[in-house]
Amino acid sequence: MSPDPQQLSPFHRFIHKIIGAPKDVEDKHIWHKISLIPILAWIGLGADGLSSSSYGPEEAFRALTHHTYLAILLGLATAFTVIVIAYAYSRIIEHFPHGGGGYIVATHTISEGAGVISGCALLVDYMLTITVSLVSCGDALFSFLPLHFQHYKVPCVVCLIVLLVFVNLRGVKESVTLLAPIFITFVVTHLILLGYGLLSHAPQIANVANEFHASFQGDMRTIGGLGILAIFLRAFSLGGGTYTGLEAVSNGMQIMREPRVHTGKKTMAYMAASLAFTAGGLFFCYLLFDIKPTNGRTMNALLADTMFGAWPLGYWLALITILSEGALLIVGAQAGFIDGPRVVANMAVDSWFPRRFAALSERLTMQNGVLVMGVAALVLLIYTHGSVSALVVMYSINVFLTFSLSQFGMVRFFVTNRDRQPKWKQHIIVHIVGLILCLTILVITVYEKFEEGGWLTLLITSVFIVFCYLIRGHYVKVRNSVKRLEEIVEDIPAAAPYNEQPVDPKETTAVLLVSGFNGFGIHTLLSIVRSFPNFYKNYIFVQVAEIDSGSFKGVQEVEALKESVRQGLEKYVKITRKHGLPADYRMDVATDVVGAATQVCESIVREFPRATVFTGKLVFRHEGFFNKFLHNETAFAIQRRLQWDGITTVILPIRVDM
Repeated sequence: MSPDPQQLSPFHRFIHKIIGAPKDVEDKHIWHKISLIPILAWIGLGADGLSSSSYGPEEAFRALTHHTYLAILLGLATAFTVIVIAYAYSRIIEHFPHGGGGYIVATHTISEGAGVISGCALLVDYMLTITVSLVSCGDALFSFLPLHFQHYKVPCVVCLIVLLVFVNLRGVKESVTLLAPIFITFVVTHLILLGYGLLSHAPQIANVANEFHASFQGDMRTIGGLGILAIFLRAFSLGGGTYTGLEAVSNGMQIMREPRVHTGKKTMAYMAASLAFTAGGLFFCYLLFDIKPTNGRTMNALLADTMFGAWPLGYWLALITILSEGALLIVGAQAGFIDGPRVVANMAVDSWFPRRFAALSERLTMQNGVLVMGVAALVLLIYTHGSVSALVVMYSINVFLTFSLSQFGMVRFFVTNRDRQPKWKQHIIVHIVGLILCLTILVITVYEKFEEGGWLTLLITSVFIVFCYLIRGHYVKVRNSVKRLEEIVEDIPAAAPYNEQPVDPKETTAVLLVSGFNGFGIHTLLSIVRSFPNFYKNYIFVQVAEIDSGSFKGVQEVEALKESVRQGLEKYVKITRKHGLPADYRMDVATDVVGAATQVCESIVREFPRATVFTGKLVFRHEGFFNKFLHNETAFAIQRRLQWDGITTVILPIRVDM
């Protein structure tokens, strides 16, 4: 039931102009309209992984200092690691097709505690995804401007973050489609850049091999094998930002077009192939063209200048290449706005975050999560002053914390279920290799960069974990304190003959807003009967089936939610009629409970003029900000709207002794 546009306030009409009109959740084709086919999923989610080639290989190459010959091994090791992690996540997609990524995997295969750690790490990771991608975009774009323009970079990035917030409030598919030309331009220009760079040096393979051998032998005599290994592992670990985004497809499975697993695995294959070629190719090209780090310019910009400098229109081709790279980083930031709110929503469904973060907006986006991600990205940008090096260090730690937990979880899963998994030995190998690679990068990165900003990532993640446990503890206490209300539901003896009479529109009517068949609803019903004995002759129960991130996973899930709500309302009607009172129910399906409930109640009052609306609200002994933050003010919001329309609305307290 969509609101009449003419009844909306000027502010809401303005918002609809900016982010679009509401979507109809009961449209049978809505899921088809908003889900992504593999190519669009590759753009929306794969761009995060592919865009990391703009800063990951450069960080690793810089760490080699004058041992640049090791770039050959780094290129091969990077491509191998991408393929291993991508294949491991393809297996995760098969076993967890509804998404959730590292949070769901760790929760179901290890423990709830491991899931919270992985979820919080992912959340911080996606906040950093937005910031590091857009700051890298600023670096790439400002590489072609004079140095005195650098102080405009941070304000420019702030504008980009705000712009992406508005774009994502419109919807995932809309934002991906809008940014698709940028992604395609990047793929084409970098295919030319790397393809030409590698093919043009093909005749020099023998010389490159000889130089590698000579440099390797020289280092063996001076620093030894352990020294070479230490330099390689340090560079390999500091390039960990290259692999960020590989988990994005697994996290965002909810938005994949059916068949979901096939779409997810195909998207993962696109991502792995493109990232392995791009990142590995960059290492080789840095070495082959003898690219040296320069202040104020990225190594990819230097590479494009060097390669295309002698070409006709070479300057413009280099400019388009780097502009597409910078623009792709904007697309890469999309993963933070797509998957970050989904992580929060999954955790909110499990009561680790306030439940309002599981809610969907009228445009079927996780509006609260998008806004939180945007604000967090702005805070991180200001704190780091737009430094890519600082952000990449913070970024890589949480990525590999999540990777490690996911790989360990899958190893444990196959060991535990080896009797039901005929090919468990074959599948477990890739997760063991992935676990070793991820743990190696994680340990070395934390050791190397702890004092340079790594400690801050661990501190922020720890604060989120503590915050989650406080929230979960509060919700558990609330459930325990009202448990006695649930016991009322179990057995309510009939006090009168069963009433089969239809409700009478001319009689006094009590309209009860409920949130499911539970003790809260029964408590509200008994409070009305006790407070107004024999006054109300009709009882009508109203519930809005709220479409949130937990239920909006496909048409079948929405239909199952509607059927569950219908069954709960029928139970209320049956209990009320058992007590000799005529009863009926009304329901609606919506993302906005307040708006939908208001409209349903208004239609009931038109049908039953002598109606009074009742709803219940938790009342705590000590009201504070924490309680208000964790429990929405739905009852008051509905009361305000209905009373403005002249409809009597009563809020009955449900006391919680805590």
